[in-house]
Amino acid sequence: MEEPSVPISERQLFGLDGKVALVTGASKGIGEEIARLYARFGARVVVSSRRQSSVELVAAGIRKAGGEATGIAAHIGDSDQLRHLVDRTVALYGGIDILVNNAATNPVFGPAVDCSSVAFDKIMQVNVKAAFELAKMVFPVMKKQGRGSIIMMSSIAGQTPDPGLGIYSVSKAALNMLTKVLAREWGPDGIRVNAICPGLIKTKFSQALWDDEAILGRFVNHLPIPRMGSVEEISPLALFLASEASSYCTGSFFYADGGTNI
Repeated sequence: MEEPSVPISERQLFGLDGKVALVTGASKGIGEEIARLYARFGARVVVSSRRQSSVELVAAGIRKAGGEATGIAAHIGDSDQLRHLVDRTVALYGGIDILVNNAATNPVFGPAVDCSSVAFDKIMQVNVKAAFELAKMVFPVMKKQGRGSIIMMSSIAGQTPDPGLGIYSVSKAALNMLTKVLAREWGPDGIRVNAICPGLIKTKFSQALWDDEAILGRFVNHLPIPRMGSVEEISPLALFLASEASSYCTGSFFYADGGTNI
């Protein structure tokens, strides 16, 4: 028997009023845009990245626009700094409702065979292990609350290897499986875990790809939407996954890739 339908407003569906959101890699690019959008929809946002000056600049901009935000610097590869980030967020705001694991790295571009062990370890440390550690630290907070949304910023590369981004692709494939594992294990605790998989988005992180016309052409000319995406085309997915509008979504991947996945 179906549940009776209850009228619900758009603000109830997509609003984040009173919720606490922690966004990593939020000093620029996709992370910054997600933090700003969350604040516009009522969340209290913790903006995190490596440099305090950078995160405070973003947080100050959010506050100037009428939102609530705090900048807390943390090196994503340092477990002690991640612990400080979680503990301080809880001390400031009383809990964590939304975690966006957006921070990532890719220090190499070229054939996988040319990737050094040092570069391999760094990619896996930042893109997979740090996301796992931060999710684990947030888990008891969300479990106690009986609710939570964890959003992994993955990539189309996790499904289809991109030329020159072989080990980065491996790390995103691992992040995709981590998303499924945590969604399966933590669902009974009211915690949803999903992933966003962008295609080529115009950010400083991807500049090596779009700065060269020949490389850019290889990435976008064959797409049904033959262009790069923008950060404003990714952040609404993060809003959906943080809000009640996605209350029946977990262990899923949401693509914004111009049709790469076709």
